Amino acid sequence: MKELLLITPPFTQLNTPYPATAYLKGFLNTKEIASFQMDLGIEVILKVFSQHGLQNVFSKKLEVQKLSENARRILALKDEYIKTIEQVILFLQGHNPTLVRQVCSMNFLPEASRFNTIDDLEFAFGNMGLQDKAKHLCTLYLEDIADFIVECIDENFGFSRYAERLGRSANSFDELYEKLSDSPTFIDEITLATLKEKMEYIQPKMVCFSVPFPGNLYSAFRCAKFIKQNYPETKVAMGGGFPNTELRELKDKRVFEFFDYITLDDGELPIELLHQNLSNQGDLGDYKRTFLLENGEVIYKNNSLKTDYKQSEIGTPDYSDLQLQHYISVIEIANPMHSLWSDGRWNKLTMAHGCYWGKCTFCDISLDYIRLYEPVSAKILVDRMQELITKTGETGFHFVDEAAPPALMREVALEILRRNLVVTWWTNIRFEKNFSRDLCYLLKLSGCVAVSGGLEVASDRLLKLIDKGVSVEQVAKVTRNFTEAGIMVHSYLMYGFPTQTVQETVDSLEMVRQLFEMGILQSGFWHQFSMTAHSPIGQNPDEFGVSPLKKEILFANNDVDFTDKTGIDHSKFGYALKKSLFNYMHGINFEIPLQEWFDFKIPRTTIHPDYIHDSLLETEDFKIKGNSKIIFLSKNPVAEDFVKTKKGNSRNITQLTFHLKTNIVKIELDQKKAYWLLKMMQENSIAKPQKITLQYLKNNFEENFEDFELFWFSKPLKQLKENGIILSL
Repeated sequence: MKELLLITPPFTQLNTPYPATAYLKGFLNTKEIASFQMDLGIEVILKVFSQHGLQNVFSKKLEVQKLSENARRILALKDEYIKTIEQVILFLQGHNPTLVRQVCSMNFLPEASRFNTIDDLEFAFGNMGLQDKAKHLCTLYLEDIADFIVECIDENFGFSRYAERLGRSANSFDELYEKLSDSPTFIDEITLATLKEKMEYIQPKMVCFSVPFPGNLYSAFRCAKFIKQNYPETKVAMGGGFPNTELRELKDKRVFEFFDYITLDDGELPIELLHQNLSNQGDLGDYKRTFLLENGEVIYKNNSLKTDYKQSEIGTPDYSDLQLQHYISVIEIANPMHSLWSDGRWNKLTMAHGCYWGKCTFCDISLDYIRLYEPVSAKILVDRMQELITKTGETGFHFVDEAAPPALMREVALEILRRNLVVTWWTNIRFEKNFSRDLCYLLKLSGCVAVSGGLEVASDRLLKLIDKGVSVEQVAKVTRNFTEAGIMVHSYLMYGFPTQTVQETVDSLEMVRQLFEMGILQSGFWHQFSMTAHSPIGQNPDEFGVSPLKKEILFANNDVDFTDKTGIDHSKFGYALKKSLFNYMHGINFEIPLQEWFDFKIPRTTIHPDYIHDSLLETEDFKIKGNSKIIFLSKNPVAEDFVKTKKGNSRNITQLTFHLKTNIVKIELDQKKAYWLLKMMQENSIAKPQKITLQYLKNNFEENFEDFELFWFSKPLKQLKENGIILSL
């Protein structure tokens, strides 16, 4: 028996657990509160996509004549799907690697309409390999089955969401409440049967649902209803990203027919206090940011005087109980960067709570999860990484920050290198100028393989209106620095921002085209602007030329319907923007005129065809930045002394040979300067916590020699800096 059961309801990701329950369980461990966690989504998926599950899917009575041609084809091939499904799932779980050649033979998997999208797999997967090609084919195979389920069995099904429409901006609870009164769906039945097994096994005092997205909301309510009907003594709570953003103005008392408590923002202290009340310990009646029903009325209690825990106090995320070996990796499109979200098992961590920038006008910067910025020390972060490696056996990490701070990323990278760890990691950033060439190279050496960040609308006017703090030119330089270091870059792109003109949409697309054509952006995703209630635009719409459509709020409130004074129907641009981006991500069709992506007339772009190219042309900076930290990365260079004679003059020269992973760098220096440099490298190795500054290096040099600038910008030192042997951060 465990006191708390922590559940992520269907569905989130297929390849890795959503981290909220692992974060919470890690905290509860520090308080010695016994808990059990489960990802209900992956357990349901694995039951559906099994021989027994597909037999159930295909045994449903259907009016075949009313089915689409695609559904009829899948039904006709049902025996092939049932025969192959478990081998495919094992392969995607990493347990059946030899299947790759069968899959790639193109005569093993049954194929329906999803396979119509593949024209030239050899071209598409030329830079990804046979394994990824097989994963992509298996993904199409699963999507075909999912299409059949949606058409014939359960229209609300989706791999990463369920009944999402019911959760999106549901200002009224009516539709969701009515849906919950219906009989359970096919997916519901599997979900509730799985939940029942866990309830009987765990026998929890309280079940806590973490609901990150609208696509988890319906299942959370359906499960809560089941618990209330069958385990009336068990309390039920909800927290997570959806209530944190959408349910802050909750008034509908019917919600509490399903849940006893709904908590907002950081969940550690609210859950600890709920447990305290259930266990009759401590200050009874104390609550933190919690909705509940009292005397038939919805009330919000935040009467506890306790402050939230610091990030250093919440413990290491604990992934125990989760079926880590059963998650499945899928690849939806042939793009190495894009596949990171769905391929591979990633331990999730956070470098800093909140956002250090916290100004973007479209963002919910008034809410605590963004507003309250608190970084974690590099030492604690890398301690947690090592603890998770030991517990999970996985060395991949996804830092799920709003925007990871460059200075902290630098310290984390140095700490990883100091400890000689071999890890792979990626995170979300702002494309700010502090991501220099040298910092990007350091991040790469520590195991960083990718970053994602918001370019949003690729227009300097609109970036200022967003208060993004970057320009298109700056973004180009930063993405160039990451790309040259060998780090992939994904950009979030936006269209339909308030006051955005058609011309700006076209020009934004041209900027994006050039970024991809230059090879400094590897992946992207367009989404249409949506106004949220907790953003500066939502709170001050008049300043941005939009008018919100007022509705009575009894249930959810985040996305706000509005009219834009421009009167432009921005939604009509979506298809062309996404289609062109799909091509650019595959490295093709840059030469096609922008007009050809659209089925309506658009203006010519006003952006010069070499704008991004010219933005990257810059002269070398020959200024000494005294406060720059100097990092020496090479170990044990070989020194060979010799005498060089030129026009009768002899000089004592030392050749320094640096053996790097992929090449050899040789330089010649005056002997005394060479040994001074070697001494500096030995005394200030990567293992030394404190890093010297460039000013310190300059002062030390000038105690022995003259003209540090001439030495620092000389050809031999330039070679060392260009090859990452000396970094200036």
